Amino acid sequence: MAEIKNIVMIGAGLMGHNAAQICLMAGYNVTLVDIKDEFVDNGATKIVEGLKKLEAKGKLGENVSADNLIANLKKSIDLVSAVKDADFIIEAVVERMDVKKQVFKTCDENSPPHCILASNTSTMSITEIATATNRADKVIGVHFFNPPILMRLIEVIAGEKSSDEAMDIGVQVSKSLPCLKGKRFVPKVLKDRPGFIVNRLNAPGQIYLNWVFDTAAEKGIPWRQIDADAAGLMPMGPCELSDYVGIDTIYHGAKYYEKTLSPDFKPGKVITKMFEENKLGRKSPQGFFDWSAGRPKIDKSTKSGLFKVEQIMAIMLNEGCRLLEEKVVSGFKVIDDANMAGMNTPGPFGGGKKQYEKWSKLLEELADETGKDYLRPCDLMKSGGFVDMRK
Repeated sequence: MAEIKNIVMIGAGLMGHNAAQICLMAGYNVTLVDIKDEFVDNGATKIVEGLKKLEAKGKLGENVSADNLIANLKKSIDLVSAVKDADFIIEAVVERMDVKKQVFKTCDENSPPHCILASNTSTMSITEIATATNRADKVIGVHFFNPPILMRLIEVIAGEKSSDEAMDIGVQVSKSLPCLKGKRFVPKVLKDRPGFIVNRLNAPGQIYLNWVFDTAAEKGIPWRQIDADAAGLMPMGPCELSDYVGIDTIYHGAKYYEKTLSPDFKPGKVITKMFEENKLGRKSPQGFFDWSAGRPKIDKSTKSGLFKVEQIMAIMLNEGCRLLEEKVVSGFKVIDDANMAGMNTPGPFGGGKKQYEKWSKLLEELADETGKDYLRPCDLMKSGGFVDMRK
């Protein structure tokens, strides 16, 4: 397998500079690229701060200094020359297909023939991105979870033409990157489907939440009562969590899945209205709750009885079974392990092995109640056939 020494990180934003930092920590030479000097400089400054902080805490390892690692960092706003000696390129630019294709075309035309071209996209098709190049066999997805230095999961995704060697190199590089919160988990995503593993597994829960939010709005139920339904079962209730993630992120994700998976993903009335009014949650700082003074203190003394965590688990099990039906992964253990590594919450199969009959019935009733047929259990869930598909 090719030896990887020089990594080029395209995009110096939050994800890009953090991923570049762990590439430096793994011993690679890294070139950080963006379209303006100020973007590259900001990213590089954050990398230096991050490394110095870890050094002060004694977390860089023996005989490793921040200055030694920083010496392996280059900055560039000229993509053409930046990729000339690259062995491995990671793209972390805006989630727009036209921009990504232009980046990959430039990388393909100017990097060495052996170089692997990887996208950190969380949604876009690797197969389509690869059409901008003459090396579709060397184009893969390397999907980091935010922030990469703390989140253990990196999904390595195969496009339709990705070679086994390119995938193996992607896994090898990903596993070499340090994580402060435990051992890296690097699953292979065997089929290029929307949302890959973890984002896809969690996406249909939003169909149910849209119904919960819209029903609560119609009935005049306060948001705090929805979050009270989840008290003790989830670290954050669904309203607070939505604010934390960002209403715009939820809205755009729903629009993407509406287009690629089912019209049932269409954003609900509440989410759409909040998005249009720029009430985006924590960042705005108004969403379901007011974040202007930091994390809101939510009175969870009265429950609405509308939101049920068991419904979310049933929906996740169903989507996990769809991932197995579509052959996105080799077995359900990968799905459960990926969810734990990427979301810090257990996957659905542990409980689902014993509950699938009850949960299938529950989903049929939920689909009837909400009018969303995407929530109906798939054949693999109803039959329990997934139980033998562990590995």
